[in-house]
Amino acid sequence: MSDTLVGCGGRLHVIRGDITELAVDAIVNAANSSLLGGSGVDGAIHDAAGPELLEECRSLDGCPTGEAKLTSGYQLPARHVIHTVGPIWRGGTNGEDELLARCYQSCFALAEQHGLKTLAFPSISTGNYRFPVQRAARIALVEIEQALKRLPTVASVNVLCFEDRVVEAYRAALIEAASDRSQS
Repeated sequence: MSDTLVGCGGRLHVIRGDITELAVDAIVNAANSSLLGGSGVDGAIHDAAGPELLEECRSLDGCPTGEAKLTSGYQLPARHVIHTVGPIWRGGTNGEDELLARCYQSCFALAEQHGLKTLAFPSISTGNYRFPVQRAARIALVEIEQALKRLPTVASVNVLCFEDRVVEAYRAALIEAASDRSQS
């Protein structure tokens, strides 16, 4: 298996790795609504950024599901952290798809507002929030592709996958998207 998958004209990279190690304008944190740290990628980002991140997050008064807020990156190689709150999977009939799409839309709105050119996303909501990985990957790729078409100033988007099964879900979603485009 290749460690990197490329799509969207070379501006999208799906990488197996640790998001806290990437030197980009902003990494995206799959946060809980308090923004005060948690487990999984959220905890890893807070640990790597240092206590200053928690202090700034305390001043933000949380974040609703589907929205995003920007902080500094502190001790991370990334200059900023975009915190977004993904939906908890409740069977797929409670607006989960739309809320997940809004997470990506909100992150790209902040990127545009702040002139961020390089971004890295985790697989939002697919860990503790149990969103099905394949379904989340399809939503993520649709939203990323639409944003890249709309925002030529964004030079690259990385999706960092911590597990092989997540990389494989994105690989399948990239193949599916390419097949859909070729049939259109």
